[in-house]
Amino acid sequence: MTAPGLSPNPFLAAIRAGERPQIGLWLGLASPVTAEICAGAGFDWLLLDGEHGPNDVPLLLGQLQAIAPYASHPIGRLPEGSASLIKQYLDIGFQTLLVPMIESAEAAAQVGRAARYPPAGMRGVGSALARAARWNRTPGYLAAANAEVCVLVQVETAAGLERLDDIAAVEGVDGVFIGPSDLAAALGHIGDAAHPEVRREVEAAARRIAAAGKPAGILGTSQDAVRAYLAFGYRFAGVGIDTLLLRDAADRLRSAYAD
Repeated sequence: MTAPGLSPNPFLAAIRAGERPQIGLWLGLASPVTAEICAGAGFDWLLLDGEHGPNDVPLLLGQLQAIAPYASHPIGRLPEGSASLIKQYLDIGFQTLLVPMIESAEAAAQVGRAARYPPAGMRGVGSALARAARWNRTPGYLAAANAEVCVLVQVETAAGLERLDDIAAVEGVDGVFIGPSDLAAALGHIGDAAHPEVRREVEAAARRIAAAGKPAGILGTSQDAVRAYLAFGYRFAGVGIDTLLLRDAADRLRSAYAD
């Protein structure tokens, strides 16, 4: 029996086409069970948070395995953009990565290179140990993998915002994600992502990223915020966080039986 080839990256194709926004959910509970429950809801993408969620590589692998039978596309957010972690995330099966706290074109280019095999990049070749290659059962994996990798860089500081045009123009960067919470803190409005100054910068960022020919992404935790972001031109948006969904449901249930 012939082994299956490399699966195309549907998220990358969708954000490039831009025909409709890609709607996703943030996962921080570090559980294959909750990841699978959320995968069954039909979101376009699910982000597994390795920056703020209590995730390590084995925990992320279990969640990838739980999500695999479903249509939702998994995105891995790294704690930082080291080449060694990028390699591990790709080898366990992520095709799309989100790297936080990018503040320069040089840092963005380094991330892009770390995610691709030579000659386009510097990703180490260990496909015999990689779930992504089905342990070398996927014909032509090494030749085809680069084309299906999607690198998203997260701009969320004043320095990153100042250099946004250069970051978005970097070859090897497939999309730019704006982080409103950290951006609000950087602009002196910590805890207030809806502040008018933050909102103006978020709106302007969407235009600047689009001008570079790249899709823009963002996370919102209210319907009003997400709809505003989509109107600004963001092509992919996180619309909630699993921890907050559980918190809010638990609070509502308890309040229904308050004395």
